[in-house]
Amino acid sequence: MKFLLFALTFISLSSFEAQKLRFKVTGVKDTTVFLTRYYGKGLYYADTAEMKNGVVEFTANEDLKPGVLALLLKDQKYFDFIYNKEEISLEMEYNNFVPSMKVKKSVENKLFMDYINFISNSRTRATELSDELKKLTKDTPEYKVKEDELNGIGKKVEDYQLNLITTNPSTLVSKIVRMSMDVKIPELPKDANGKDDPNARYYYFRAHYWDNIDLKDDRLVNSPIFFNKLEMFFGKTMLVQNPDTILKFAFPFCDQFDKKSEMFKYCVDYITNTSAKSNIMGMDKAYVLMVKKYYCTNDPISGKSYAHWMKDDKLTELCEENKKKEFTLMGTVPPNICLRDTTDVNWKDFYSLKSEYTVLYFWDPECGHCKKTTPKLQELYSKKWKARNIEVFSVGKATGDDFEKWKKFIRDNNLQFINVGLTKTLFEQAQKDARVFIPKYTTIEALNYHDTYDIYATPKIIVLDKDKKIVAKQLTISQLEDFLDRVQDVKDPVKLFPEDPEEEAH
Repeated sequence: MKFLLFALTFISLSSFEAQKLRFKVTGVKDTTVFLTRYYGKGLYYADTAEMKNGVVEFTANEDLKPGVLALLLKDQKYFDFIYNKEEISLEMEYNNFVPSMKVKKSVENKLFMDYINFISNSRTRATELSDELKKLTKDTPEYKVKEDELNGIGKKVEDYQLNLITTNPSTLVSKIVRMSMDVKIPELPKDANGKDDPNARYYYFRAHYWDNIDLKDDRLVNSPIFFNKLEMFFGKTMLVQNPDTILKFAFPFCDQFDKKSEMFKYCVDYITNTSAKSNIMGMDKAYVLMVKKYYCTNDPISGKSYAHWMKDDKLTELCEENKKKEFTLMGTVPPNICLRDTTDVNWKDFYSLKSEYTVLYFWDPECGHCKKTTPKLQELYSKKWKARNIEVFSVGKATGDDFEKWKKFIRDNNLQFINVGLTKTLFEQAQKDARVFIPKYTTIEALNYHDTYDIYATPKIIVLDKDKKIVAKQLTISQLEDFLDRVQDVKDPVKLFPEDPEEEAH
């Protein structure tokens, strides 16, 4: 029987017939309206049509994916509805969409609008009861009656949801409603001392978080509810915002999907892009390893990237950039830099330094922000860090005409920490034959330090511990001062540089 049902479903999907989507909105002048579709929380245009006498009709083509759609009218006002490959006819009043809506045709939307109205009425009544209870004293019979009614609203909503899901299991709206429901946490066992484990409820909720969501149904991606669920789980509400924690859950979560599914594409993209946009130090590790695993790794069967939605040229560019970023992830030992100092003769590198912490500093003597930051770094070095065995290894832009500007800035600002650069002479000689210097004096990674360290903007700060592992990066001068005071456990440190709004913005 199960095989037969599958076969019938396959036949019905393969023989596609375009559906009509008809809307009548009273109180609207003739205008252009837009059919839009959700992809996660975002609304995207799907079609455009002219509304005449309050009526507009669209023909849903085969590319229109089932999910939550919206009709966008003038003044950016819109209303949501369910599309699941069926004819739709909805009528309503402008500025009063949902309460006035009449579903003339569509099983999904009849269920959906009844549900929305029930939830809205329940919420309104709950608000009324809450306001009324504030005016009553708790020891009165009236208070008890209203309190019982308020507590009962939640149970009625849950019963309504369960009944809708049970009696309409094949509908898309039932899956959307089920997805909106939180997992119910049972009575959990107590610890060895007979006490409640304060973390037990959290661990149970986290382990069963996805129970109410059909992760094999691609249609759910086309709903803002799924986005909210994904954001809550991988956001600070559920997980500590640490790259290793995010990856611990992200990898098995994404690995469970069919790699060709929309669910896989959406979840991989969401976690990857969210990690890339994070302002939390070190979260780029989650981004880099997500890209490496899902974008820059090929499917052993097809021989192509798992990220089948990306164009080859963009994918190649992404993976090349990602390799550079791997060098500077938190916890890694980055490639050594051995370059010449201002004499253009002596070679210096940071691996040989015996400092407790090393500040790698990349800068440009012509960079406006560097001109402000670099003298501050010198003040920190001379007044605080040198005595505490903290070294600064500064790599300046010194190629071509910048060589003299670099040396002049160092002299004018009395920079006493280590200063090296890809000097004019070194650069010119390496261009002719880099083998003169490699491996006797330096490495190709050091000569190409801009690519190795992904220096796309200056200044750039990276902090290394005594083993030359990266322990901090992307810090402002103020944050750098705080960080090193803290990790060296300095008691009541003198603060040389308070937070600077201009520096923070940079």
